[in-house]
Amino acid sequence: MEKNLGERLLDGHGNGHEEQRSDVEEEEETKSFGRRVLEENKKLWRVAGPSIFTRFSTFGVTVISQAFVGHIGPTELAGYALVSTVLVRFANGILLGMASALETLCGQSYGAKQYHMLGIYLQRSWIILFVCAVLLLPIFIFTTPLLKLLGQESSISSMAGIISIWFIPVIFSYVWGFTLQMYLQAQSKNVIITYLAVLTLALHFFFSWLLARKLSLGLDGIMISMIFAMWLPVIGQLGFVFFGGCPQTWTGFSFDAFKDLWPIIKLSLSSGLMLCLELWYNTILVLLTGYMENAEVAIDALSICLNINGWEMMISIGFLAASGVRVANELGAGSAKRAKFAIVNVVATSFFIGFSLFIAFLFFRGSLAYVFTDSLEVASAVGNLSPLLAVSILLNSVQPVLSGVAVGAGLQGVVAYVNITCYYLIGIPLGCLLGYILGFHIKGIWLGMLIGTFVQTLVLLFITCRTDWDKQVVLTKERVSKWYMEERRKASSRNAQRNELA
Repeated sequence: MEKNLGERLLDGHGNGHEEQRSDVEEEEETKSFGRRVLEENKKLWRVAGPSIFTRFSTFGVTVISQAFVGHIGPTELAGYALVSTVLVRFANGILLGMASALETLCGQSYGAKQYHMLGIYLQRSWIILFVCAVLLLPIFIFTTPLLKLLGQESSISSMAGIISIWFIPVIFSYVWGFTLQMYLQAQSKNVIITYLAVLTLALHFFFSWLLARKLSLGLDGIMISMIFAMWLPVIGQLGFVFFGGCPQTWTGFSFDAFKDLWPIIKLSLSSGLMLCLELWYNTILVLLTGYMENAEVAIDALSICLNINGWEMMISIGFLAASGVRVANELGAGSAKRAKFAIVNVVATSFFIGFSLFIAFLFFRGSLAYVFTDSLEVASAVGNLSPLLAVSILLNSVQPVLSGVAVGAGLQGVVAYVNITCYYLIGIPLGCLLGYILGFHIKGIWLGMLIGTFVQTLVLLFITCRTDWDKQVVLTKERVSKWYMEERRKASSRNAQRNELA
């Protein structure tokens, strides 16, 4: 008797396909190492390039907005900085983290040629992230009383409350923006995102200048431009998907999106916990620095360092996305060898870029500070922090990539526990000890937190090296075959109904 479709998938899509896959892997082994590296890098940069540029664009929109707000007044700037660095980063971490579950599901299904499921997963993620965004609304609606309750200055709290209301549409744009990026990345169709990012950045600068300066709309004009800038890529990506850009994976809306949500919710929660713990880490560094003596100079110097680090992090997050897609695609396709080769390649590529920047920042040190400030005291403080910034950039070139590998394999829950232990049980307590008790001040805080990141990187390297990737292939096949078998049953049911009508 012929095997059913689910069983054939577990066997590698049938014996013929298994033989074909063996032939493909033998052919891969006969290729020269240089050719294999070249082919893998083409696949890598097809995802990493657009992803990095998109992150630069999104970060650039925030920087442009902050620059224009800074020319309105110090209270507006303080309120904007408070909302964008604390509240928005909090929401961003949760929503981006939960959206990364889609990277696992879509990447593995696409590699297994389960194209019909990508659209279903996308719609399920829309539902989950929309509910999550609604649950975050009270933070943005009641910002002013919350900040006053925490002892923040009244004028800044009131201004932050006004600005946080403007950010509500931005938060909801993340629901569609993040998920569409993950969906398109899994298919290596995210070049459209790059085009939209270029257009968005240019239009946001123009409209901020037009509305804030020429039409004298001030803060309202800047925030209107920001909302437009955040929703334009979403509308463009939706148009691309709905009108034929993804014919294999988008077949229209389906009620199946409302079924079997709980497994997706669990994966989304573990993904959200994993990523938001990383994104909040620098925020805690700023908060701890605020309690130091001469905090104004310390925070100014640290904010410059974190601004530079933030730009570099866009590269790291781009490689995080790329590593997740490459590993998920190869696991879904059933090749543990190619998955391991993809991991080595992306880690080596990202580390090379990070090491180059590490050398550059050690060489330039405090001279970079004059791009952001005219204060000799602040520039000197930045110079003193430059070695820590350089080490942070070096670690960021490896650690996020390993997190991306975990996303590709669906191991977010494991990484979440690692993050809690290394960041919040090692890094922060050690930073407080070095900074406050032993008197190393801001250097001590940052050094302690870097040690936490270093320990986390070592643990993730150990986990990656010790992971049985052949077993991960089997687990991936089991995951995707479950959905394939369900699709088979639905198709059989529809055929049965047609036969009855006939």
